Amino acid sequence: MKIYIQLFLTFFKIGAFSFGGGYAMIPFIQREVIDKHNWINLSNFSDIIGISQMTPGPVAVNTATFVGYKLAGVLGSLSATLGITVVSFILITLVNKIMNKFKESKLWKAALLGMRPVLIALILNAFFSLAKTSYVDIKSIIMALVLGVGLFTKKLNPIVAIGIAAGLGIFVWGGF
Repeated sequence: MKIYIQLFLTFFKIGAFSFGGGYAMIPFIQREVIDKHNWINLSNFSDIIGISQMTPGPVAVNTATFVGYKLAGVLGSLSATLGITVVSFILITLVNKIMNKFKESKLWKAALLGMRPVLIALILNAFFSLAKTSYVDIKSIIMALVLGVGLFTKKLNPIVAIGIAAGLGIFVWGGF
């Protein structure tokens, strides 16, 4: 029973104190589940992030669900998922009421613009943290750059990119 409460409270805290959506939450999730609680290691976390990106839905919610499942099965995944989503549900309801009152305010618009740079920094932080545990050589760097360009400029479907990467991985590192 204790683990379910810990999962709920940990992901509740992440949901309450991290802003910017799924990818911006990854450093906070990492800090809690790896650095603070030592529930999983960085390599497992990288795998969970990869799976979370492939499955439908927000990456932070999927990550919470997978971490909860890894630690405590179905009830663990339910606890973590509820924890990370309940704050957003409450905040969205309140923000909707506020935004309808102040949506034309210059201060509101300026505050939203001011938050954008920190979100980019949070996403870059998550990228570099995950990159530390990834297998990196010249082949993987080239593959990441080519697929990144395809995703960014050609609007390559992420699922197709993952499939291409898996196929290339089999070809390049599978001994064919």
